[in-house]
Amino acid sequence: MNLLAPVQTIMSKDLITIHVDDTLKTVEDLFLKHKIHHLPVVEANHLIGIVSKSDYLFFKRGFNDRKEDNRVDLLRLKTHKVSEIMTRGVATLEPDQKINVALEIFKENIFHAIPIIEDDRLVGMLTTYDIIKNLAVDKGAVNQYE
Repeated sequence: MNLLAPVQTIMSKDLITIHVDDTLKTVEDLFLKHKIHHLPVVEANHLIGIVSKSDYLFFKRGFNDRKEDNRVDLLRLKTHKVSEIMTRGVATLEPDQKINVALEIFKENIFHAIPIIEDDRLVGMLTTYDIIKNLAVDKGAVNQYE
């Protein structure tokens, strides 16, 4: 993988997004159905924040495993909103910025996903998984010690 290539060459483009007023039940359903770890929060395709699976699991941490308490857990998920757990002020990149810039953001922060913004609109997302996936198929990558 060329680290000087633009992030748009490896970013995810078909994003599943949520709205600030969606319930955490919607978040749970999307995480389970699509096996993803980050949901951009948008209004009119403008990024407002992001909900990570860690945000969701931190909220859900107090839930019980007892079957008698499942109704309470479900009620809690249905009554709390995305706006209550989302992260605002997320680091973003533009599509033409280089992959090595994204790597520096991943290295210096605790982010695992970077929304890609063009003309103030969400156009994609780059995750650590996108980088790993591209390294795994890179024919030029070396898989032995020198």
